[in-house]
Amino acid sequence: MGVSVFAPASVANLAVGYDTLGLCLDGPGDEVYAEFCDTPGITIASIEGDGGKLPLIPAKNTAGRAAQAVLEAVGNVRTGVSLKIHKKMPFGSGMGSSSASAVAGAMAVNELLDRPFSKYELLKFTAMGEQVADGAWHLDNVAPSLLGGIVLVRDGLTLDVQSIPVPDGLRVCVVHPDIEILTKDSRAILSDSVLLGDVIKQQSNLGGLIIGLYNNDLELISRSFKDHIIEPQRSKLIPHFYELQSEAFDLGALGCSISGAGPSVFAFCPNADVAENCGVAISSIWAKHGITCQVHQSGINPVGAKVI
Repeated sequence: MGVSVFAPASVANLAVGYDTLGLCLDGPGDEVYAEFCDTPGITIASIEGDGGKLPLIPAKNTAGRAAQAVLEAVGNVRTGVSLKIHKKMPFGSGMGSSSASAVAGAMAVNELLDRPFSKYELLKFTAMGEQVADGAWHLDNVAPSLLGGIVLVRDGLTLDVQSIPVPDGLRVCVVHPDIEILTKDSRAILSDSVLLGDVIKQQSNLGGLIIGLYNNDLELISRSFKDHIIEPQRSKLIPHFYELQSEAFDLGALGCSISGAGPSVFAFCPNADVAENCGVAISSIWAKHGITCQVHQSGINPVGAKVI
């Protein structure tokens, strides 16, 4: 008998919180099945849904690396665990695909070993897995996928992650066009130099967004949803981005920006009707330009990764 874990997709950055904010979605995600085997260490027995793109070598696979980190931390060097990975979301989507695999891999092994670590303690191992994908240490996808809700990563190196309240009725519409942008490429285009004035505006909006979420102040959330640093650089990778964003605001979205590293865009909405309208409008604009896409409507998933 083995253990299956489902880890949901996530939206990172939330416009103004680059590498610091993230939320957990209901719907798409990845599943990892773990069971004991005779070969010591982690073995990846199979991967489904990847089109043959992902490596079976654990050290080069986000789920495999995270699972190996858990096994090493427990000290069971002779224990063998076999993984079966089922990808249920596209690569390079901006919805935390590599992170979901890392979360599911770490949690599946932890469950198989009778939970030597709490969910929070698994954060370190999931970040180690995610690091395989883009070489960076960041928790804004793995933390919400693992823990659920909306999170603030105050300091990733010390695993200082804080939960943020979610206003009633808040919905997220994520639209994924059928183009691929790898996280490492999307990070590579970012400039190391930022104008002081833009930093001040960004800090003000980050503070305003968090206060708005705490106080259920939708107007403050909307006023604060303006990215002065990352979005202007990455928007050039997203076809017709500002046309999409303008339409979402006109339809009543509190905010609209790039989901993670893109190419997905998301609309932060006060209710399900606005979210549905934004999904239809954004997908229609892309269709007009010959780009097919998938629309995901979601509340904020409060649970995160779970055993299934």
